[in-house]
Amino acid sequence: MSVAFRRESDEEHKEPRFELPLPSGANIVTPRGRALIDERIARLEAEQCTADEARRTEIARELRYWQTRRVTAILAPSPPADEIAFGSRVRFTLNGHTRTIEIVGDDEADPAAGKLAFSAPLARALIGAGEGDVLPFAGQAEAITILSLEPAFTR
Repeated sequence: MSVAFRRESDEEHKEPRFELPLPSGANIVTPRGRALIDERIARLEAEQCTADEARRTEIARELRYWQTRRVTAILAPSPPADEIAFGSRVRFTLNGHTRTIEIVGDDEADPAAGKLAFSAPLARALIGAGEGDVLPFAGQAEAITILSLEPAFTR
């Protein structure tokens, strides 16, 4: 019998929608990161009331992700003033260009805005260093020079 005659709906032939993947490791957040998670949940819950059925299904999937991230969030301690850590704001030179970044959680990361996830290779290279340190990166022995650092938040 042809599939056209036995199929009750198109749903059985759609690609399955898997859950949104969670980043591996601890869900460390800044106070701002925790607030962003709460804002996303509130925005999705508000949208859910007026969305059509297909969008409500997608919203439910996104809500499961963000609710899991909220439950597993670990508020990071304030970073030390003299060592780069999660929550530090760092000014440094890399390949002759001066940059300033904040080291934040995975969900808060926005490299274009200078917020780099603590799990990113550049952030991992910076963590533990202090002002004036020269660090290797991307196969270059003296690629990074730390110009200044400060806590980006206090707890």
